[in-house]
Formats: sequence, structure tokens, C-alpha cells
Amino acid sequence: MSQYFSEERSVETVNARMGAGVDPRLAEVMACLVKHLHAFAKEIQLTQAEWDRGIDFLTGTGQICSAERQEFILLSDVLGFSMLVDAINNRRPEGATENTVFGPFHVEDAPVRAMGDTICLDGKGEPYLFEGRVLDLDGKPIEGACVDVWSDNAEGFYDVQQPGIQPKWNNRGRFYTGADGAYAFRGIKPTSYPIPDDGPVGKMLAHLRRHPYRPAHMHFLVTAPGFQRLVTHTFVGGDSYLDSDAVFDVKDSLVAPFERLEGKDTAWRSPFDFILTAV
Repeated sequence: MSQYFSEERSVETVNARMGAGVDPRLAEVMACLVKHLHAFAKEIQLTQAEWDRGIDFLTGTGQICSAERQEFILLSDVLGFSMLVDAINNRRPEGATENTVFGPFHVEDAPVRAMGDTICLDGKGEPYLFEGRVLDLDGKPIEGACVDVWSDNAEGFYDVQQPGIQPKWNNRGRFYTGADGAYAFRGIKPTSYPIPDDGPVGKMLAHLRRHPYRPAHMHFLVTAPGFQRLVTHTFVGGDSYLDSDAVFDVKDSLVAPFERLEGKDTAWRSPFDFILTAV
């Protein structure tokens, strides 16, 4: 059989060029990538002009990347690919809290705060009480769990996006649970905000008639010895972007109750329990 390239045998010909001694997993991944990439082009009968435009898009995506901005991750996010990979790698038993993607705005070693402290340092936004428990699948409290939290400010920006404008560690903190597994801290009601849409990915969204907005949410990283790491969000119930999150992070189980408190220092309350899976 001919070893030369043809439309009919494109996949077989390309994959046959793989050398001996290739790492088995690399060989499996690349062979599958070639198979599906070629099938894509054949199915839609990709034109040369369309592929040239695709190359220009990918080139522009790479050119806008920097130490502070990763446009390829943003592309993965808006195509739902980041969430798919996250789901594949974080399958959990029924009853366990679901995972979401980490996002680009987490900062290591946020201040450890006393239970009940506020994480809002700029005094802006509607005061919010976040509280609940960290439990195992049997409903038993987990002592010594670290609840690492971060959110945007009242204008929809994270502190790392506005150095010198927001106080350092604004709307961030770590809390350690006691024997009852309970956590509680005060922050602000998160606000919905747009992902960066001034680059190639934003232009793609505009062509697709898609908006760039994320629904309001609070980020959580919950860790405890002997349990799987949990990266997740809680979303503000009733937010107008819940059904159209630009990066597909919303899951039904993560839409949290956000209750109005009348006549209290804290305007809102959001109760939510985190259920961890043992390692």
C-alpha cells in the first residue's frame, strides 16, 4: 500500500510516521489528535481561506499572551474545553461537592484570618455573610480544613487586576475549621463581570453573538488532610448570567442561596456546605 499522502488515507499516513520508542501516552494522544483534526477538516470541507484565517487567529492569540495574560487558556475556557477537562479529572461520588476550574486570579498564601472576620478591605459593596460546614460523605465534620476564598470587588475587579488601586489581599483570606467543621467569614456580594474581550477571543465571541460575562460568584479552594482537594465556586442565585456563563462554570449544585437580611449589619447571607471526598 502506498506510503504517500492521500485524502482518503491521511490519518493513517501521518500516524505511520511516528518513530519507534515514543512515549506510549504521547503516541496515543497525538494519534487521536490527528484522527479528529483530519475528520474535522473533512466533515466541514474546510477551505484554504478558512484555514488561513484560522492560522491568523491562532497567531494573534499567541502574540497577545504575556506573563500576565494567557489568551490560550481564555480560548479553552470559552470553548468549554477547560470545564470538560476539569470534569474528566474530578469525577466524584454522588453527594460530593462538584469541582470547577481554578481561574487565573488565585494567589498563594492569602492571610489566615480568624473565623468570622471580613475579607473586604476597601469598604465597598454590600456586606455578605458566607457560612457553612466542611463535611465528609457521611456528614461528619472535618476539623482542620483550610477554606481559601477570593472574589472580585464591587466593581468586578480582583485586587491583582488593580494593584495600587485596591488594597493588597482585598477580598481574600484563609479560614481553618474547628471540630464542628464550620466556617464563616464576611465579604461582599460578588458582582458579574466580563472576561477580557479586547483580544482575538473577544472578537471571536462577538462574531458568534456571545457575551463575555461571568455570573457573580465566590471562589473556594477547600483542602484537608486525607481528602481530595476541592476547587469550586458558589454562584449568586438569580444572577442574570447563570444560564449563559461565558466559560461554562455554572453547575446546578453550586448555585447558592443568597438571603437578604433585614435590619442586620450584614445585608446578605449565603449558607453552603462543602462535602469532601476521601483520598
